[in-house]
Amino acid sequence: MMQSGAPVCNTCGDQVGFTANGEVFVACSECNFPICKSCFDDEIKEGRKACLRCASPYDENLLDDVGTKEPGNRSTMAAQLSNSENTGIHARHVSNVSTVDSEYNDESGNPIWKNRVESWKDKKNKKKKTAAKAEKEAEVPPAQQMEENQQSPEAALPLSTLIPVPRSKLGPYRTVIIVRLIILGLFFHYRVTHPVDSALGLWLTSVICEIWFAFSWVLDQFPKWSPVDRETYINRLSARFEREGEPSELAAVDFFVSTVDPLKEPPLITANTVLSILALDYPVDKVSCYVSDDGAAMLTFETLVQTADFARKWVPFCKKFSIEPRAPEFYFSQKIDYLKDKIQPSFVKERRAMKRDYEEYKVRINALVAKAQKTPEEGWTMQDGTSWPGNNTRDHPGMIQVFLGHSGACDIEGNELPRLVYVSREKRPGYQHHKKAGAENALVRVSAVLTNAPYILNLDCDHYVNNSKAVREAMCFMMDPQVGRDVCYVQFPQRFDGIDKSDRYANRNIVFFDVNMKGLDGIQGPMYVGTGCMFNRQALYGYGPPTMPTLPKTSSSCSWCGCGSCCCPSKKPSKDLSEAYRDAKREELDAAIFNLKEIDNYDDYERSMLISQMSFEKTFGLSSVFIESTLMENGGVPDSTNPSTLIKEAIHVISCGYEEKTEWGKEIGWIYGSVTEDILTGFKMHCRGWRSLYCMPLRPAFKGSAPINLSDRLHQVLRWALGSVEIFLSRHCPLWYGFGGGRLKLLQRLAYINTIVYPFTSLPLIAYCSLPAICLLTGKFIIPTLSNLASVLFLGLFLSIIATSVLELRWSGVTIEDLWRNEQFWVIGGVSAHLFAVFQGFLKMLAGLDTNFTVTSKAADDLEFGELYIIKWTTLLIPPTSLIIVNMVGVVAGFSDALNKGYEAWGPLFGKVFFAFWVIVHLYPFLKGLMGRQNRTPTIVVLWSVLLASVFSLVWVKIDPFVEKTNSATLGQTCISIDC
Repeated sequence: MMQSGAPVCNTCGDQVGFTANGEVFVACSECNFPICKSCFDDEIKEGRKACLRCASPYDENLLDDVGTKEPGNRSTMAAQLSNSENTGIHARHVSNVSTVDSEYNDESGNPIWKNRVESWKDKKNKKKKTAAKAEKEAEVPPAQQMEENQQSPEAALPLSTLIPVPRSKLGPYRTVIIVRLIILGLFFHYRVTHPVDSALGLWLTSVICEIWFAFSWVLDQFPKWSPVDRETYINRLSARFEREGEPSELAAVDFFVSTVDPLKEPPLITANTVLSILALDYPVDKVSCYVSDDGAAMLTFETLVQTADFARKWVPFCKKFSIEPRAPEFYFSQKIDYLKDKIQPSFVKERRAMKRDYEEYKVRINALVAKAQKTPEEGWTMQDGTSWPGNNTRDHPGMIQVFLGHSGACDIEGNELPRLVYVSREKRPGYQHHKKAGAENALVRVSAVLTNAPYILNLDCDHYVNNSKAVREAMCFMMDPQVGRDVCYVQFPQRFDGIDKSDRYANRNIVFFDVNMKGLDGIQGPMYVGTGCMFNRQALYGYGPPTMPTLPKTSSSCSWCGCGSCCCPSKKPSKDLSEAYRDAKREELDAAIFNLKEIDNYDDYERSMLISQMSFEKTFGLSSVFIESTLMENGGVPDSTNPSTLIKEAIHVISCGYEEKTEWGKEIGWIYGSVTEDILTGFKMHCRGWRSLYCMPLRPAFKGSAPINLSDRLHQVLRWALGSVEIFLSRHCPLWYGFGGGRLKLLQRLAYINTIVYPFTSLPLIAYCSLPAICLLTGKFIIPTLSNLASVLFLGLFLSIIATSVLELRWSGVTIEDLWRNEQFWVIGGVSAHLFAVFQGFLKMLAGLDTNFTVTSKAADDLEFGELYIIKWTTLLIPPTSLIIVNMVGVVAGFSDALNKGYEAWGPLFGKVFFAFWVIVHLYPFLKGLMGRQNRTPTIVVLWSVLLASVFSLVWVKIDPFVEKTNSATLGQTCISIDC
């Protein structure tokens, strides 16, 4: 670009200027590299006597003018990179260079290009500040300047507020926790010092189980020590970033929606999720929706084609009448007065027409689903006659299709719509694709190439946007300069539709989302739960937070990477060498980003070589376009990219071999190694020093569907527990991972430890639930005769448990029914799904065996909540059913024994029967679900359970019958005495 007859300096941006003879100043006569006299003088004074572009030595006359006499003629980084071209090394194939040779460094050991960038940045920053101030004063009239200075007070206020729980509620709660902890200590002292000699095995088993339960309670309780609430102010957000008459300054968001099998995940549900995203109350040019079809199903693609067409009508209707929710299936099925707060006369007519259009749209989708039930022998064929590329779901190329957006179709009113992108990553035999985590990482790269929004919000295909202002709620945290700098993600609670009012199997997880997550929000932030979460894109790239201080350097640290272990190991290595190495690599990557992200004046070749030289390709993969996008903290597509090649580059970054020999799934993106990749991903971010926030708007942000029948619920819990066991057996186990940096807070670590050890509670739990039946069948008990002190301890323990629960309900707002359902399902899941997860996890991680528990279903005749009463056979049903039967048999046997022994046996029986009823009451929802509304139970479940219970009972009766044991000598004497 030319200004006033002189080119612009490639370093500082000023005009190059003229010599004393009136000619344009030229530093290098070989390539005419544009650099001004001032920057040229600085280069010479710093010992650089060669051109930055072609590495040709500068003219001696120019050097004499500067008057520098410094010896040596070091070549610049650009020159060295230029030499690599002569050896035939392309930028994409030099990613093995991870450090800078000594010839690139100055006397102090610092890289030359790094020093140059620092001096250049200082000058450019000074120039930017001066120029920006002058330009603003010149362009903005005084009246407008005064008006801006006197902007609305609301815009200057904080965008969110932290609301601690009142001391009147939190003080007693903490006091009771401490009291309960003291009572537990006294209780265990009594239990250990008062063994039951007549039932030593039972006593020892019970004590071990109780100690484990106390340990689990500590892990669960203390992360709830400092619960908080947060309040957002979206009006202030609009006042600050959406001024009237100016373009919106709100940050862009890329939505990720993932689906695999459209026959198991109904396309209509996925389409409703997409429509609710497209109709958000947010600037349309700031929203992009990426749908990952990991099953490469033509049905999903055709559904999106129909959805994009229907969105042209649906989106303007939603925004015109401000309807909620903006998923048509759920909006039209609401049993409320839809005319409430509606004042426009045309609403009824347009709503009726829209409902008719949606029903026609549903018919078209249903027709596509019916057609997809049977796959043609020759495979699917597209409308243009070509074969569908994804006919082989395990061997197909990557596919991308862009719908809508600024270059696509507009809505019926002529307005632009958000961009909708269909993505199906490449799959080939022999490659590890890492399921959902791999699909999410592919979306991260595709979105970075095409739109590169600074924030990412991921949703499951069955979680629709229930609150159209949800993104604004999250932006109140992310865009607040006082709050959002070190926030890696904002997590929303999960809310569900279609669950029965009693919530028999605790599907809503109210206790977790409204109690545990609030507690974590007061420490380092809530865990990532897999959906309904807005990410800072930079956090997904493995960088540390901007406010986190760097790790201290040792005296023997490397001058390049600044660590004492990665390339220059010290004589006294740190305690955790691998952790120090990982921290050092992160510091190196952060430093590289900091220095490279503003170098926007290099040409494409130099930029590509710089990126490769810094080992970015070893971290992010072989895509200079994607790597350059990672350097843009505020998002946006780099100016240097060619729009015509973006789709080609996007196809490249979703190829199945792209992640090989990179950090994807190890340090960046969604982390691999567990089926619960969500917990692992959030844990890694917290270990780097990031914090997360919990956002609970009054109107739930997102709503989804949950399995409400017993078998599906147990299999869902099985998958979660299996993921926890996998993390426990991996290098990312919170018991030992992440101590080197000291960035994960202690209570946050306790919470993560709780998430990976809770499946192991199934072992003591199933033993403890078996003890009542054993005691009733053998006539023994796990507790000796109670003294007055022991009675006080037991009473104090029960009262402290009740008081903790009551005070927890008081500050959290959770109902007692929700707490009781959560307690019941903790037992149900513990003796079934968690138990299987432990064994399956060890088989998978240690022996490489992957055991699957299949589910087959029967039809249900009920209409409302019909799925709740569907009976599905699964192996998970056997252990809890056996426990119920054994305890019932034990109760019957106990009463029979008491009747035979007389009055003195009823006292000890009370404690045993109470214990047995504790087990049966906790398993009652399971029993109710097992029987169904019509008392239907699969025969196989009854047979296995009765068989196991009978064998168990007979064995114990054989070992220790109810009759008094006598030896043969006593029997002989008895016979003689009675003359037999």
